[in-house]
Amino acid sequence: MRSISYPRQPMHALHLFCGFPLHITVAMKLSLPLLATALSGAGAFTAVNNGRRSLTELNSMRQPIMAGNWKMNPATEADALNLARGFCAMLTELEDTCAMDAKEGCTEVVVFPPFPFISKVKDIVAKYGITVGAQQVYYENKGAFTGSVAASMVKSVGCEYVLCGHSERRSLFSDSDVNINLKVKKTLEFGMKPILCVGETQDEYDLGITQEVCAMQVSKDLRGVSKEDMRNVVIAYEPVWAIGTGLVCDAKAANDVHKYIRTILAKMYDEEVAQSTRIQYGGSVTPESVDGLMAMSDIDGCLVGGASLFADKFARIVNFKSD
Repeated sequence: MRSISYPRQPMHALHLFCGFPLHITVAMKLSLPLLATALSGAGAFTAVNNGRRSLTELNSMRQPIMAGNWKMNPATEADALNLARGFCAMLTELEDTCAMDAKEGCTEVVVFPPFPFISKVKDIVAKYGITVGAQQVYYENKGAFTGSVAASMVKSVGCEYVLCGHSERRSLFSDSDVNINLKVKKTLEFGMKPILCVGETQDEYDLGITQEVCAMQVSKDLRGVSKEDMRNVVIAYEPVWAIGTGLVCDAKAANDVHKYIRTILAKMYDEEVAQSTRIQYGGSVTPESVDGLMAMSDIDGCLVGGASLFADKFARIVNFKSD
């Protein structure tokens, strides 16, 4: 397998715009505009010759990362193992695909099976350099929390990543920013890497507050996370209105959101963190939209839902063309 010639860049295509330019037309009760103003103070990025890597170098070093979130699919263990085998078989047949994240220039690949399937799926995909992650964890180490899963448990079965703040956890299970922050820090405490999901709902998009929502979520969910720990944090921008709906955020507009998130990180930390943190796009990513997304300057990968349940589709997404 040949490694991907790697200029980083991922995103989505279609007609909806992600709220840019942003015009606040309603009075917000939660002081969202004030937060966005405070966090967006980082403007143009300039490199300084003080012995540190330039921002251009940091940009070029961001390794692409493609992740497949299987959610509550497939129905049986046998189906899950067949999916994993089929996906890996496709990777060996495609050119310009490299799943080995240890090799320079390669795209990192992660899959998030349901909890019961993690161990056996890992046994299959690990041979191809693919890692596995948990779709979520609880923030306590142990105790009377029926139905919950501890970070130590998923770590012990080989998980390297944990999804934190996925929109479905926020909306369906009332996962608050306080709890998401605790989960991010718990994931880091156990030596795993959180993929922090942020993004606006349909109502928030219609109100034109995409930036304010992202600013609020990123600032709250990363509270207390050190600059050093940020080396292990991935952010996924997922406009909620584009998840499972077939609607896709325009690639350039999505890229603008990614750029804005970097201004938030620059304000919270510094430009080095802002430019070195990998930011994925999530929201109905398909083989047809991936190339346009990955051609964007600030999109470093995709968090894929439905398409990751089809071996050929996910293999094509991993094998994106960013020319």
